[in-house]
Amino acid sequence: MDILSALPNLQKKGFLDLAIDPTIDLFEEINKLKKEKNAVILAHYYQEPDIQDIADYIGDSLGLSQEAARTKADLIVFAGVHFMAETAKILCPDKKVVLPDLKAGCSLADSAPAPLFKKFMEKYPGHTVVSYINCTAELKTLTDICCTSSNAVQVIESIPKDQPIVFAPDKNLGAYLNKKTGRNMVLWNGACMVHEIFSAEKIDKLMAQYPEAELIAHPECEEVILRKAHYIASTTGLLNYTIKSKKTSFIVATESGIIHQMEKYSPDKIFIPAPPENSCACNECPHMRLNTLEKVYLALKYELPEITLSDYVLEKGRSCIDRMLTISANAGL
Repeated sequence: MDILSALPNLQKKGFLDLAIDPTIDLFEEINKLKKEKNAVILAHYYQEPDIQDIADYIGDSLGLSQEAARTKADLIVFAGVHFMAETAKILCPDKKVVLPDLKAGCSLADSAPAPLFKKFMEKYPGHTVVSYINCTAELKTLTDICCTSSNAVQVIESIPKDQPIVFAPDKNLGAYLNKKTGRNMVLWNGACMVHEIFSAEKIDKLMAQYPEAELIAHPECEEVILRKAHYIASTTGLLNYTIKSKKTSFIVATESGIIHQMEKYSPDKIFIPAPPENSCACNECPHMRLNTLEKVYLALKYELPEITLSDYVLEKGRSCIDRMLTISANAGL
């Protein structure tokens, strides 16, 4: 079967399972293809180091959304998970958006199926729906305002205090925001598998072993972890904190991919990944790690697998993201 006839089947499989000449320099070939195709590679902090190093922009969900909204590229290769590429497509409906592996999903997004959430909302008429951007495109069509961990406080505080809110899908972030803003939002019962699996007991042992280290945590972590943390912030917020802090060692309670950037910006500091409850030494998102440098190359070369969304989702799902971006811009984020 030649490549042209193979491509539709590869698209259906969700990833490009093609042999690559092992002698080629993938970094060189990717850079060449980017110029030829006027393409941009957007990568999340939780991608493997090689992908971060080849990306044109590395960031968290807010930064990636902002970059997707303003890019002049014709082709967006999104090295992240499915909901992130969907968000880029909603913001850039006329551009081609490809995801190196369509199977790169998200446990948090999967925890809030749109039909179930729609039924859930029948119990809460008149509530404003704020959804963490880590949700499906379909859930965004049921959302009034999106947020990320970087701007969630500002989004919640933009809503009148007497206006009831339903927050989805992350119960841990929602509980943190209730505490932070003094609200009493109704919380959907969803969570991120990566941030829920940190072991409080193992972290206590690490803190005893490294008493000079600060525990820094993402607000998607469970409250038992957040109570121990010296600093809580979004992924970008954690990175910036380690750059500016006079401290020289940190226990990092978020997906361990961010440590690559922390070490690049602060090579003289020590970063210890917070351990999960299983036997692994660090906590990696299995969905994020489905993307590889080889798959990025193939996605760029063949412009597959492509993210496609219905006209209804493209139109209806955009307003909540636009509202979020406006609030972020007004807050100087």
